[in-house]
Amino acid sequence: RVLAGKMTDIWGDARGLSVLGLGFAIPILDAFGQAPSRIVAGVPFEHGPVVWDYSGRGNATVSIGDERMPFPDGMFDRVIVLHGLEEAGNPRTYLREIWRITAPEGRIVLAASNRAGLWSRATRTPFGHGRPWSRAQLMNLLSSGLFQVTASTSALYMPPMATGLVTSAAEGWETIGRLVAPGLGGVVLVEAVKRLYASPGGGAVAPVTEKVRIARPAASQRRERH
Repeated sequence: RVLAGKMTDIWGDARGLSVLGLGFAIPILDAFGQAPSRIVAGVPFEHGPVVWDYSGRGNATVSIGDERMPFPDGMFDRVIVLHGLEEAGNPRTYLREIWRITAPEGRIVLAASNRAGLWSRATRTPFGHGRPWSRAQLMNLLSSGLFQVTASTSALYMPPMATGLVTSAAEGWETIGRLVAPGLGGVVLVEAVKRLYASPGGGAVAPVTEKVRIARPAASQRRERH
């Protein structure tokens, strides 16, 4: 619920957009309701078949691998990756494939277990498995993969316990955590936009069109003076 709230804060209801969720993103995708024009959940092969009936529209899941996803180039306007990067065999190859299926100027969010947070040590949850990431590592990965980072935040400040007392006070934990220890949230979220070209100093930039003044021949200028 906390992460779903974060995503709707970032993207609103994604009305009319094509949305893909990778990893364990189904609970977040549910939060968008029926506003997106298309919504798909990509589930890792190793987790086996998963059936998710999205808003009564029928099954909206597909099994995928890290190196090749069964989607055409530029298909999705928004891509959310929740606990997918931590278990990717080759994170750069995985991100490159995400870049391919993201539309030009499309936006993605990488949500990964925070290396400095308590959730990365909680093996009873998905965030306690795989490789945790720091905010700087996620930003560097995105910048080197032709994405331009636009925002970052943290979430899941409550202890990784499934007790009613803890979960019922989730909003309070989030408020206090952001004020007292903003870097210790259990999950780091970094948003980025797809770019087409790399900048000389690294990262990515959008293509720029510049108007160029073309000089006219001297003979043409002389005719205008007569």
